Amino acid sequence: MDINGMKILSIDDNHLNLKIIESFVKPLNLILNSFVNSQDALHAAINNKYDLILIDYQMPELNGLEFIEAYRKVDHIVPIIMITTFGKDIELQVQALELGVSDFISKPMNAASFKARVNNTLKLRKSQLLIENKTLLLEEEVRQMTKIIHENELETLNVLGRSSEFRDQDTGLHTYRVAKYCKILASLAGLGENEQDVIFHASPFHDLGKIGICDEILLKPGKLNYDEFEIMKTHAQVGYNILKDSKSKYLKAGAQIAILHHEKFDGKGYPHGLKGEEIPIIGRITAIADVFDALTSVRPYKKAWSFNDACALIEKERNKHFDPKLANLFLENKSQFQEIYDLYKDK
Repeated sequence: MDINGMKILSIDDNHLNLKIIESFVKPLNLILNSFVNSQDALHAAINNKYDLILIDYQMPELNGLEFIEAYRKVDHIVPIIMITTFGKDIELQVQALELGVSDFISKPMNAASFKARVNNTLKLRKSQLLIENKTLLLEEEVRQMTKIIHENELETLNVLGRSSEFRDQDTGLHTYRVAKYCKILASLAGLGENEQDVIFHASPFHDLGKIGICDEILLKPGKLNYDEFEIMKTHAQVGYNILKDSKSKYLKAGAQIAILHHEKFDGKGYPHGLKGEEIPIIGRITAIADVFDALTSVRPYKKAWSFNDACALIEKERNKHFDPKLANLFLENKSQFQEIYDLYKDK
């Protein structure tokens, strides 16, 4: 294994010893930085990348053990070889090993032994770096694949979310506008970015159950009679049933939104007549977004309301159809919703 160009830090308060080490290292084609001051060397070690540190034990200011103890608080990986004269002092050797020394070289230094130990240590270091690089490469590949999978999932969600519009061309960009309104309102309500992301991608499924409603009712140009409306109301349960067993967090949320978006704050909604905060917040948010967009859009049975008229309805229905806190947030921040209203109008 090629160790050319690897970087060594050499520390010894004796200039002669540093010169000897330089002569040993030169044939190995390594980059060597030498220090006589252990404090300066510690600063250099912390702020630069080295592949090996060679350090004498006996030095003023910081001795070898003190240097290693301080350095290991910053880096536990870079190998350290201690150059010693303590010979058979087992206690000092154990202390050095416990602090993180990788190997020892005894004085007086032997050129062949020195080169062999340095060569072996650097080869292990090179192997370690290769493994780290492969790990980093693998992690990046996993990140990229995860990103692609997520993008594909969102594309699939977008297509599926618009499926309820396929049979009703008058709904145009309804689901997209609802998603945008929901995300803004979720943000204003203090929901986190992850929750905003989920409601943005899940809210387009609010009317998925309409694929189970016959055209005679779904596309009827006039007002529905009692029996027809009872059938239309089943779309909430149908949408929930389609999505409820999914493992996707978006589709799970979509199932909840499908069955909740026609519940009303005063308990007079359907299918379960939930009241107030019994209705999870994703349902309360989608209820406002869905009604507002339905009002401001053309339907077979009505003309589009103006932006201001729809806002007036939101205000009127506070505490009845809509959560009053969410309704207030909507009305207090009308400009944000008008931007979406103006930008994504149906042609």
